[in-house]
This record gives sequence, C-alpha cells and structure tokens, in this order.
Amino acid sequence: MRLAIDASRCTAARVTGTERYAIELIRAIIRLNTRHQLTLYFRDAPPPDLFPASQWAQQRVIPFRRAWTHLRLAAEIWRDRPDMLFVPAHTLPLVFPGRAAVTVHDLGFRCFPQAHPLKDRLYLDWTTRHSARRAAIILADSRATAADLARFYGTPPDKIRVVYPGVDKPPVGSVEQTRARYSLPPRYFLFIGTLQPRKNIARIVQAYRLWRKNHPDDPAGLVLAGARGWLFDPAWVDGAEGVILPGYVDDADRGALLAGALALVFPTLYEGFGFPVVEAMHCGTPVIASSTSSLPELVGEAGLLVNPLDVTAITGAMGRLSDDDALRDSLRERGYYQAARFTWDDAARLALDALEEAAQTAG
Repeated sequence: MRLAIDASRCTAARVTGTERYAIELIRAIIRLNTRHQLTLYFRDAPPPDLFPASQWAQQRVIPFRRAWTHLRLAAEIWRDRPDMLFVPAHTLPLVFPGRAAVTVHDLGFRCFPQAHPLKDRLYLDWTTRHSARRAAIILADSRATAADLARFYGTPPDKIRVVYPGVDKPPVGSVEQTRARYSLPPRYFLFIGTLQPRKNIARIVQAYRLWRKNHPDDPAGLVLAGARGWLFDPAWVDGAEGVILPGYVDDADRGALLAGALALVFPTLYEGFGFPVVEAMHCGTPVIASSTSSLPELVGEAGLLVNPLDVTAITGAMGRLSDDDALRDSLRERGYYQAARFTWDDAARLALDALEEAAQTAG
C-alpha cells in the first residue's frame, strides 16, 4: 500500500493534544511498518529528528499559506494518487481522488457549542461532517466519540474503529524545584489544561472553596495550570483564596507538577480523550474525573468519578482524597495498571489494521 499521511500538525509551535497525537502515532507507525510505502506531507519543514529514519518512509514539504489542506495537500494527492490518505486530525481535503481515513478526536463543538467561537464551530461542524461522510474508515479516540459520530452525523458503526491514543509517562523531574519555579505550596490539588468553559473551571473553583471551608486547617492549594482559553472569565477565580494560575506549563515540568499533586481534579464537561488523566495515573497521582463522555473509559476503577455538574460531589471526592491515605495508595496502584493499557504501539497496530482493511475493500 502507498500510504499518504498528513503530517502538517506535527510542526506546530505549541503542542497540544491533537499535535501530540499526530506526532506520536506517526512515529509508532514508522517504527512498526515493514510493508507499506509512507509519504509524510508537511506544510512547514520538520526538525530532522522528528521521526525515525526508515527505508519505508519519505517526507515531502509543500509550503502554502492558506487553505493548505483543501488546496495544496489536495493537489499533491491528485498528482501522487496514493492507495490511501490518512489525516490524523478531523479535516479531509474537500475534493481529492481515492480512499481516505481520518481520526475524529471529539465532538465537543456539538455537545457544548457555547464553549466555541461561532466561526470555529461552523468550520468544525462542516469539516467533520464532510470527513465523516467522505472517509472510508474513521478512527475514534474513544467509544464516547464513536457514539457521538453516530448520534450527530449518522455515521454507520461499521465505518468506525475505536483506537485509543497512547499515553507515555511524562518525564518527572524534581518536584521540589518545580514547586519553587511556579511558587506552589507543598500540598495542592491540580487541574491541567486550557482554561475554558468546557473544562468546568468555575465549578472546580467552587468545589475547592467549599473544600477549604470544610478543611480550615489544611493549607492545600488549587493549581489551575494552563493557558487562558477563549471565553475565560476572571470571575471564575476572583477572590478565591488558595487558587494559583501559573499559566501554560512547559512539557518538561508537566510530570513533576502531576507527581507532586494531592490529586488531579479533572471533572470536565466533555472529553473525546483526556491525556492528563492517564498521565496522572502514570505519575502515581489519584484522579477525580467526570462520570461522563470518555473519562470513565480511561479511568476505569482507578479513580473517583463524579457528576461534573454537582459541586458538592466534586468537593466530596476532594475530601476523600485529602483525608484518606489508604484510598490514595489504592488508587495509585490501580492507576499504574490502568495507564499501562494505553500505548502508541497498540494504537499504531490498530490504525494500520484499519487502513489496510479500508484499502483492501477499495472498489
């Protein structure tokens, strides 16, 4: 099979979940592939060591300023005519020949439209609808995302393959030095992610304030680590004693920040896949997560699941973890086992199987 891969997300200046997915999945596919000719298409030149060298893989940089996917990538696919095009981030070109596969990470813009700018929401809806219809096969990050594809776009279940992303343990440096770098207290609850409405920041802060009221002698803080996103409201944190906003946290500090936390507090309103949850389990940090969307699939029995709309439930989970050392130890051990389920090699094998299946059914 001649497989074309859209690698344009892999050269982003700031790596978030979608970019990390594209980079790590492509790396694993290159490592495992011994049969197919891979061509990686970039908009910007990648670092020379971004991907492992392989006789089966070549890179092609095709710069273009605007509408790169729909114009420049599409033109190359028309010229090269691969057996399969794989786009690891939602958007297939509008018009191109042959068969394609696409990864749909989440449909948060449909479940919580108020949390997205109108222009972004309309574009995401249009491109996802087109991709879901045009693709020969769709990779979904979770069963929750697969169900949303069927619900919102009528995608046939036999066209969808659930392929969980891998999650590597982040490197854990000095917890003490990381605390000092970000001026953090010895004990803290942690949220990590973009500070935006879909992340339920207002209720997390309300729950923490109630927890402080119930634990007046416990100095634990609440660290909201992440950049301020669209629709961030300063009122979420105004006057909230003990709340710390360090801003965007460098990847090099992420592991130590997680390892030093009393718990990861992640009762978000919607996740197609929550990388911080699995990273926390890798680091031995207990997790509080939502009982909705994909998070129960990721957490299993290794964390505390709560209704994200119930502030008292979030507070209660925080109290259990701050007060019960035996519970924290139990969840820590379960978390190590649960996190080990999510590997990039497994994701790459399943993705290659799906791509091969789609190519073999051509015609």
